[in-house]
Amino acid sequence: MLGASLRAVGRLCSVRSGICIGGGRRRSRGLFSAASSTYPVLLPSLSTTITITPPTFRFSSSVCHYSDSNCNGSQTDAFTRRDTNAYSAFELALDSVVKVFTVSSSPSYLLPWQNKSQREMMGSGFVIPGKRILTNAHVVADHTFVLVRKHGSPTKYRAEIQAIGHECDLAILVVESEEFWEGMSFLELGDIPFLQESVAVVGYPQGGDNISVTKGVVSRVEPTQYVHGATQLMAIQIDAAINPGNSGGPAIMGNSVAGVAFQNLSGAENIGYIIPVPVIKHFISGIEETGKYVGFCSLGLSCQPTENDQLRTHFQMRPEMTGVLVSKINPLSDAHRVLKKDDIIFAFDGVPIANDGTVPFRNRERITFDHLVSMKKPNETAQLKVLRDGEEHEFSVTLQPLQPLVPVHQFDKLPSYFIFAGLVFVPLTQPYLHEYGEDWYNTSPRRLCERALRELPTRPGQQLVILSQVLMDDINAGYERLSELQVKKVNGVEIENLKHLSEMVENCSRERLRFDLDDERVIVLNYESAKIATCRILKRHRIPSSISRDLIVEKHNSSSSSSSEAESEAAAADAELACLG
Repeated sequence: MLGASLRAVGRLCSVRSGICIGGGRRRSRGLFSAASSTYPVLLPSLSTTITITPPTFRFSSSVCHYSDSNCNGSQTDAFTRRDTNAYSAFELALDSVVKVFTVSSSPSYLLPWQNKSQREMMGSGFVIPGKRILTNAHVVADHTFVLVRKHGSPTKYRAEIQAIGHECDLAILVVESEEFWEGMSFLELGDIPFLQESVAVVGYPQGGDNISVTKGVVSRVEPTQYVHGATQLMAIQIDAAINPGNSGGPAIMGNSVAGVAFQNLSGAENIGYIIPVPVIKHFISGIEETGKYVGFCSLGLSCQPTENDQLRTHFQMRPEMTGVLVSKINPLSDAHRVLKKDDIIFAFDGVPIANDGTVPFRNRERITFDHLVSMKKPNETAQLKVLRDGEEHEFSVTLQPLQPLVPVHQFDKLPSYFIFAGLVFVPLTQPYLHEYGEDWYNTSPRRLCERALRELPTRPGQQLVILSQVLMDDINAGYERLSELQVKKVNGVEIENLKHLSEMVENCSRERLRFDLDDERVIVLNYESAKIATCRILKRHRIPSSISRDLIVEKHNSSSSSSSEAESEAAAADAELACLG
């Protein structure tokens, strides 16, 4: 697969080993800027790499396209059957598939108090039961305005985001206008198709304004890197053409939906991917049960295959025993409570795990046991059979979605920041590193990259806080070269996150304020002079607030548990005006 590229269709992406690169502001989990720039995205727990390249679109073909190689004078029965199925899919989708128009505005992570210029993009979606529209998360990520248009209508209708799951690249839209729903019908979700079964992808790809249908067969079913969400979930590979604009459209098999088109492999001929029904149902059921997106669970483990005979002998595995070796455990996972490094996990919920980490799947197929984990709902338990020091044990582990120490993506939210005396403090995120350009893996600070990729959280709410830049003033002269270093302590106290740092600064009762950074570097400020300088610097740079709105709301809520959302927003607005008078 070297040199090929996975495209989150609406933007395009590629897979290599090591890093993942995004192009345009929408990301393969990272940054998509306007035009054709590319940005790498680190995968913190994976070695797979994905790269996003500028869109290269292919136009949907006519009927002969559906016949693949049979587009010649002698049409076979297979051709007739496939063409009829494509036509049936088209008829089924006419009153269900919609075109989605999105205006988005992504934040600037170098200047976190402002947004970049807005962009427009288009995708597809389709109606599901309950007067809802299902589409891809990357179609509406960082949205400011969303419209939808049904087939055969010149009118666009305003849509709102009901729920969005960036890990699984799915979103649900709702339209209040009753006029929009007149004549619309919903599509039913089907099952996972078998290999070589035919599917028809319906949507609005680039190259035209009308609805388009492409036809293909199922080539592979296995966990795949989801470019937009930086996760590995089950996906279906098909040989139908999936181009930018197809994102969010249904892949129809028979009279039901087999999946949602979401990315393809550029540099290869007609290799596309669709999100399968189990992932879709997991996303929808979580929303219906809790009213919000619940995410996908993880054991929080890094495991090594045990395919080497000497390795198995060393860990006292019997000849008939198979399993995987536990290499690393996330301290925030429930597995950390019962598992140990060098344990051998040989069964998950009674399903035996092979030495390569796979479990049986359907008819003579195999799939990594991560799929069994990801299909669990939050707070569900799993039974693990473990070999430890030659003895078998059985443990019950509660599963939860786990977040990395350094977030891989930050869609639909503004960055957090805190400014004091011209020192701009931010939490380390991969979107921040993407601001270093398309070669950010090599051009951004090496130490920050390594931490983003490898470090695990040790306690809830932990963040790596860095000094991103110094807004020059007399108060901070001489400290400008200390940017891009991690902040370790404030007045001798180790900081937990950006909120903790801001509270310690604001509540300082000493004459001098001291920051301890990486490389044993130190910043010392006269506290009262620094407070006066902060307002002066904010006015000079036209920055509305010294602290991001999310931190203000958090502080207001923690100080008054009974406060309403309106009161929290009012407190945030007051803080923004504090230094502008």
